[in-house]
Amino acid sequence: QVQLVESGGGLVQPGGSLRLSCTASGSIFSRRRMGWYRQAPGKERELVAAITSSSTKYADSVKGRFTISRDYAKNTVALQMNSLKPEDTAVYYCIAAATTDWSTAPDYWGQGTQVIVSS
Repeated sequence: QVQLVESGGGLVQPGGSLRLSCTASGSIFSRRRMGWYRQAPGKERELVAAITSSSTKYADSVKGRFTISRDYAKNTVALQMNSLKPEDTAVYYCIAAATTDWSTAPDYWGQGTQVIVSS
């Protein structure tokens, strides 16, 4: 079993930055792939960014603005979000999966952290 605890959400003005962090517990083999999804009001949940030991994947809408990183020693995955836009407003969820296959759904989800981009 894997547990994921997110932190770092909040309110930020357009153009600002936020850093989300997720601390994981449980088998490392159950979280070969980790990342972040988000869900805005009235919209479907979508992949934001994901990372394995050898590669990263980003949604087109965040490329060049968001950076995902992972610290294996601390069991954390972080999402640095720069140049935030109002359309980035959403609940952000940390995820983990045993497989590195990008096409498969995550196995584990955090509880979510709210990000609001507004002036």
